[in-house]
Amino acid sequence: MIDFKKHTLDNGLKVILHRDTSTPMLAVNVLYDVGARDEKPEKTGFAHLFEHLMFGGSKNIPNYDKHVQDAGGENNAFTNNNFTNYYINLPKTNLETALCLESDRMLALDFSEKSLEIQRNVVIEEFKQRYLNQPYGDLWLMLRPLAYKTHPYRWATIGKEISHIENATLADVKEFFYKFYAPNNAILSIVGNIDFNDTKKAVQKWFGGIPKRNIPERKIPKEPAQTSLRKLEVQRDVPFDAIYMAFHMCKRTDEKYYASDLLSDILSNGKSSRLYQKLVKEQKLFSEINAYITGDLDEGLFIITGKLIKGIEIEKGETAIWVELKKLKTESISDYEFTKVKNKVESAIIFSEISILNRAMSLAYFELLGDAAAVNLETEKYSQVSKSDISNIAEEILNEFNCSKIYYRAKLF
Repeated sequence: MIDFKKHTLDNGLKVILHRDTSTPMLAVNVLYDVGARDEKPEKTGFAHLFEHLMFGGSKNIPNYDKHVQDAGGENNAFTNNNFTNYYINLPKTNLETALCLESDRMLALDFSEKSLEIQRNVVIEEFKQRYLNQPYGDLWLMLRPLAYKTHPYRWATIGKEISHIENATLADVKEFFYKFYAPNNAILSIVGNIDFNDTKKAVQKWFGGIPKRNIPERKIPKEPAQTSLRKLEVQRDVPFDAIYMAFHMCKRTDEKYYASDLLSDILSNGKSSRLYQKLVKEQKLFSEINAYITGDLDEGLFIITGKLIKGIEIEKGETAIWVELKKLKTESISDYEFTKVKNKVESAIIFSEISILNRAMSLAYFELLGDAAAVNLETEKYSQVSKSDISNIAEEILNEFNCSKIYYRAKLF
């Protein structure tokens, strides 16, 4: 159980405080309710670009990283299609350093052509290295627009194409910042050996004077139901053929999410999972195979990926996958398998809560979902899933008409 106190500043900043007396460290986490889904189709990759720009210095603090390091801390950030998250780990005595750093860049990021040019080049190089020059790296650049035709999940966090970042102007990034990076669009969570009253005063001191901004109403089109199979074949300079299958599923806040997650674990969570045992170990069709869910805030994807053993046809591997998917719909799951998967999930949740940073991020994330208190209900919600729930969700989503698949073929030399 994670106990916490929650309040909201007059400017709309949500604040979550959790005390842990066992550590001399603090985790300070700021989550902004903006991700790649909030971008314009002709200007993608901006949320990720801002993850970099936010470390380029602010009005009063030109070198963010130096102050973190001088305070004995470490920091980083990540962006996805749904939100952007920044965090600092540092000794508890330096809480106000972290609050000063985060508040100054929320209030007055230092916009300059030089900073934009530096970070733009960093992002362009990342795009090339991770998505264009890495084996199988361009997968999401193809799979997302294959699976999504309307929703902005149709582009990856890095953006649709390099030109969108290459052509980003100072006016573009300023517009994006003032539209989304605001106290009334953020959640601040602090975890460590804190005094609640002193911490509330410190938060008010550093964030209370930041004016709220007019956050645009989110108007994201709902993705229409898929009614027929979508297929793409590509040939690339990669060592092995691979298959990628994406099925539409529910959003993160749907009760069906938990059955979908357990379904993916039954298929592919460790070497005792079904796909590994049947298709890797027994039939020796794949060198590796995985199933997982995207867990998106809007309707997401259930993904199956597999790299085939050299000489095995993709069509043969796909047929074997469908055989295993059919078994989940028609054959009962054993009590042993069901208990094993639930125990793994419960253990993962418990172990994740050991880290103060994980707790800080989880509290902010569940507040974004609707209520930070829901962080304490996850184990119970997984435990309530029945075997029939898993069979039903398999029947509902693991169908050919709901599938977008890519045959990723290795070039023949």
